[in-house]
Amino acid sequence: MRKFGIIAAAAAVISQTQAGEIDETLYALHDAVSADRIAADVETLVNFGTRHTLSETESATRGIGAARRWVKAEFEKISDDCGGCLEVMYVSDFVEGERRIPERTEVVSVVAIQRGRRDPDRLVMMSGDIDSRVTDPLDGTSDSPGANDNASGLAGVLEAARVLSKHKFDGSIAYAALSGEEQGLFGGKIVAAHAIENDWRIKAVLNNDMIGNIKGVDGVIDNSTARVFSEGTRFVETEEDARRRRFTGGEVDSPSRNLARYIDKMADDYILNLDVMMVYRLDRFGRGGHHRPFNQAGFAGVRIMEAHENYTQQHQDLRTEDGVDYGDTLEHVDFDYARKLTALNVVSLAGMAAAPPFPANVEIEGAVEPSTTLKWTRAEGRAARNLAGYRVHWRLTDQPQWQWSRFVGDVDEFTLNNVVIDNYYFGVSSVAKNGAESPVVFPGAAGSFGD
Repeated sequence: MRKFGIIAAAAAVISQTQAGEIDETLYALHDAVSADRIAADVETLVNFGTRHTLSETESATRGIGAARRWVKAEFEKISDDCGGCLEVMYVSDFVEGERRIPERTEVVSVVAIQRGRRDPDRLVMMSGDIDSRVTDPLDGTSDSPGANDNASGLAGVLEAARVLSKHKFDGSIAYAALSGEEQGLFGGKIVAAHAIENDWRIKAVLNNDMIGNIKGVDGVIDNSTARVFSEGTRFVETEEDARRRRFTGGEVDSPSRNLARYIDKMADDYILNLDVMMVYRLDRFGRGGHHRPFNQAGFAGVRIMEAHENYTQQHQDLRTEDGVDYGDTLEHVDFDYARKLTALNVVSLAGMAAAPPFPANVEIEGAVEPSTTLKWTRAEGRAARNLAGYRVHWRLTDQPQWQWSRFVGDVDEFTLNNVVIDNYYFGVSSVAKNGAESPVVFPGAAGSFGD
């Protein structure tokens, strides 16, 4: 068992030169994101006329079939540019007998994986939706541009792949263009099932759904705030997990919630003029998004989106009524704002992919004691070659973000003397030699990101 001591502390300190490496990389990645390329991709997707899941699949120019073939070709082009660094595939299954998919329909998503050098089965994922819709969710023939909902999110995924594929990371990054979202989140369900069947160790899903609108129906114009929605307790929590959580905490420290905190910090550190509003809710009130099927499969996942929605531009037939233009059309998308939210995804994905394996089996002790001890399983082998050590974190229980932290070195337990367990929440993150850091992992099943 590796414990922390004075000699270990001196040996474990990361030099400023090494720690600065990740900062330089993340700033460069931020600067490489292009609003013009995002705009071009959104326009291409709009020009397919409709991308409804039940729309045309044989045409080369219109419908969901043409759109997904174009997306796959774009991923393949990006892969060619990086020497074949992406594994590009369709992931599909048939759905029928559902309220919004009554007839047998193949729901096809496109996934590209950029494998990591040292830990290739550990993935972080960015997703956006291919499909669009108008007022009637079964209308697969009318024009449905879906410029913001959700060509903006999908264009962000493509741009992230272009930027990140130029670099190498220890862990893998997956880029997912999901279908069937408007019909019942079927693309996400199918891809999540495929991930489990193929032993993908997904640590984080960043679902981007509407990242281009800055003019809200509430009259607010805001190009400097993004919302991140995250579930509180894990959907897969067992009765025993819930019983333990009742006495030890964790209601606001699911892996998805700590993923949201990580994204919030990345915005503060690397994205100019962008503030993250962490929303302590799975999604908008009574509504859903494509991170939810991944949560239901046990994976950490969040929804990233604009702060102020305009409902006249969502799920609407193209029309003008009482002087109001309805419809999700190109002119309503602010591409510089979409660039900022895409850059937020890019630096978050890069930071997690460059980090060592996330802390596993985090446990905590300290009841009726003056100090708090955290223990975890230290990563080993090839995946841990970039591991510098671990950082312990703590915060007051009513605070949204981690307030204090201490780098404790390459150990597997640490005691915070005179820090009483009753008064704070605690967690552990892993730190790479180049300064990259994982999200904070809360102790026990409530906060576990999985093996």
